Amino acid sequence: MRIDLHNHTPLCHHASGTPEEYLQRAIALGIDIYGFSCHAPMAFDPKYRMALSELPEYLSTIRGLRARYSGQIDVRVGLEVDFIKGRENLIESAVLDSQVDYLIGSVHFLNDWGFDNPEFIGHYKHTDIAQCWSDYLDSIIAMAQSRHFQIIGHFDLLKIFNNPPPPSLLPKLRQSLESIKDNGCVLEINSSGLRKPCAEQYPSREILKMARELEIPITLSSDAHSIDHIGAGYEACRDLALSLGYTHICAFKNKERESFALT
Repeated sequence: MRIDLHNHTPLCHHASGTPEEYLQRAIALGIDIYGFSCHAPMAFDPKYRMALSELPEYLSTIRGLRARYSGQIDVRVGLEVDFIKGRENLIESAVLDSQVDYLIGSVHFLNDWGFDNPEFIGHYKHTDIAQCWSDYLDSIIAMAQSRHFQIIGHFDLLKIFNNPPPPSLLPKLRQSLESIKDNGCVLEINSSGLRKPCAEQYPSREILKMARELEIPITLSSDAHSIDHIGAGYEACRDLALSLGYTHICAFKNKERESFALT
């Protein structure tokens, strides 16, 4: 079973290609279950997400494609939701209450700092990276404990510009994974890191090994923002999961988890 649940649309203002073109490419690649999870509306950083007024259009478009391509590919409807610790009130109730198959929770911000955005890379020069990682992992823990999300997106995104977590934070890394496990979330293996400066999938092999030991279920995604991203790195991520002993992969329908054989 080939599953890819984290993919975007032009409504986020930093993706190219139409949703239908994405689906046609996914069909050509033999993807069985394909999910759109564009950046959910929020009254924060509006440059990189859909507006709240566009949410009905987004849901209608993806549902229409699901009906049109029924029998060729199984289309799922999701949203990627920013979680900013201490500013949980920014999450729109319309997003949490939307009739979607799943919500991906992602941490892209520490307070106002978009740490994965090249526009703000200069901030790293004035930052204690160990403290950033500690704050980031606190955000992951709080996000899992909120129980709003089915999937935890790109777990170790903070390494994007080659700043891996320091060894001293290994216990906290494990604590964050335990929180994901305890709150019934699925961990995403996201291939987009392979095309970023870190040149490694999210999460790292070491983190994914811990996740396997904790029996945290996984899903796969390409986090596509363009047609050529679709399916990129899939084989490497699948083979990594298999090498660590994973045998199944998850998807969601109406926020209910499904499990499929990975091969």
